[in-house]
Amino acid sequence: MKKLILLLALALPAALSAQQRDWANYGHYATANAQLTAPPAVVFMGNSITAGWYKTHPEFFTANNFACRGIGGQVSSQMLCRFRADVINLHPQAVVILAGTNDIAQNNGPIEIEHITENIISMAELAMAAGIRPIICSVLPAGKFPWRAEIEDAAGKIRTLNAQLKQYARDRGLIWIDYHSAMQAEDGSLRSEYTKDGVHPTAEGYAVMERVILPALAHYRPAAAK
Repeated sequence: MKKLILLLALALPAALSAQQRDWANYGHYATANAQLTAPPAVVFMGNSITAGWYKTHPEFFTANNFACRGIGGQVSSQMLCRFRADVINLHPQAVVILAGTNDIAQNNGPIEIEHITENIISMAELAMAAGIRPIICSVLPAGKFPWRAEIEDAAGKIRTLNAQLKQYARDRGLIWIDYHSAMQAEDGSLRSEYTKDGVHPTAEGYAVMERVILPALAHYRPAAAK
């Protein structure tokens, strides 16, 4: 009995910690969402690549009435959880979905590529059900993940995921944004002139991404920004 009580005492703090944890990080943009006085034209849903875009070139978002809702380290299941709070409830006209890198890096543990695709499809389906146009993006190229060196064939897994997402976009008549082709080196990694760590774009990398996506967003941009 004493041993059981001790085990319960040791387990309780961990259980409470898990209960108190905001796993999807709803709180990250809660204040920003509440402070919006008008709907953004487009919401960018993503991870650190999307968050870094805003930090590197905030004018791209502010001048076009775009909202950045990227959170570093997140996998597609976390984005799916917070999709209503950080996208649907903001009532944008469109959402740009860029997800999958951290899933392949196993930030939340192993996951089959088909399930990554399904999470992204679910976000797109939720958007369409709410009258929001989903824009599906290819995962950026990467040869390896500095924080997950044990992950093998990252480039090949990214190609497989992108092929599945492209097929879904084609089947549903959705816009497909192909950053990958514009930014990959011959070996499937992110071209060195666009990154410092092999995963996250530099200002030069984000400039390429802007050139790739802006034609698809022309309808949503204010006339003064065109």
